[in-house]
Amino acid sequence: MATSTYPLTALARTTDPKTMLRRFLGLDAVVTASNGVAYAAASGPLGDFLGVDSGLLLGLGVGLVLYGIGVGLLAARKSPPPVAVQAVVEVNAVWAVLGLVALVAWLSPSTAGAVWIPLQAAVVGGFAVLQYVALRAVRAGR
Repeated sequence: MATSTYPLTALARTTDPKTMLRRFLGLDAVVTASNGVAYAAASGPLGDFLGVDSGLLLGLGVGLVLYGIGVGLLAARKSPPPVAVQAVVEVNAVWAVLGLVALVAWLSPSTAGAVWIPLQAAVVGGFAVLQYVALRAVRAGR
C-alpha cells in the first residue's frame, strides 16, 4: 500500500478499496439525506436562522433526500458501478462549487448562513475527493 493512501485507509478503517468506496458513499448518503430532512422539515426556522429563503431550503431539502437515497442505494451494492460513482463525485464537486458561487453571487445570508454555506461546501467537496480517490483505487485493483 502506498504511503499516500494510508490516511485514507485509516479514515475508512479498511484497506479494501471497494469497502472504502462503499463506506464513503454510505457516509455521504447519511449526511446528505439528514441535511435534506432538516431543510425540508424545518425550512422556515432554518431559513430565518441562515438568512436563506425557506422555499429554496424546502426544495433543496426534498432534492437532497432523494439524492441521499440514491447514493445510499449505490453504497449498498457490493460493487458500485464506476460510472455511477463518477457521477456522484461530479455532482458533489459541482454542488460544492455552486454553494460558494451562490454565496458570492446571489445569496445574502445571515452570519450563520455565511458560515454554514462554505462549511457545507467543504464537506461535500471532501466527499467528492474521498470518493474519487477510492474509485481510483478500485479501478487500479488495489
